[in-house]
Amino acid sequence: MIKRTTILIVLVFVFIPFECTIQNFETKPKAEKVDEVIPDIVTLTTYSVSEAQTDSTPLITASGFKLNATNPKRHRIIAVSRDLKRKYKFGQKVRIEGAGKYNGIYTIRDLMHHRWKKKIDILINPSDNHTKLRKIKMFRVEKK
Repeated sequence: MIKRTTILIVLVFVFIPFECTIQNFETKPKAEKVDEVIPDIVTLTTYSVSEAQTDSTPLITASGFKLNATNPKRHRIIAVSRDLKRKYKFGQKVRIEGAGKYNGIYTIRDLMHHRWKKKIDILINPSDNHTKLRKIKMFRVEKK
């Protein structure tokens, strides 16, 4: 009889605390899942308003936006390749990261030739130097 009582007492003291810790563990609130924004990885190039780099109307973008002839860079406009145009609309704001002095927020107002994929063109002034950068991150800017 004493052996049974001892075994029961041992079982009670061993399994009840173990069961409680299992229940407490299971009832802990789970961490909320945070939505991560996945950027588009693109190649960045620059272009200026000249017929050689655009079309016969260099001061009008593909969206119909009219550019300032003396300082087109102040508009902070980018042209996107047609594969990106399916994801982004004209007038959409995007944030560029990893591009040094070209980092920042731009507005999509122009479209590139269909031969380009995963590529953006930043509008600069004719006197600025042209550049090409790879593996640039482009994020959609949500309206608040």
